[in-house]
Amino acid sequence: MKTFLIFIQILSAVSLIILVLLHTAKGEGLGGIGGAAKLFGSPKGLEEGLDKLTTGAAVLFFIISLVLGFI
Repeated sequence: MKTFLIFIQILSAVSLIILVLLHTAKGEGLGGIGGAAKLFGSPKGLEEGLDKLTTGAAVLFFIISLVLGFI
């Protein structure tokens, strides 16, 4: 069980790093590589989707960190 939780935590940490890097800063950030920022029709839609995914990955990482801390 603990090994499975550590594996999920590593996956959520890597996905969190990637999702944060995909966010646009003042420029297009890494989200502009290959025109990925244009995939969802508008930059606003892309940011909203990335916000939701990033929040989900952060919450998952936090919860699993707490669970692993109590184990």
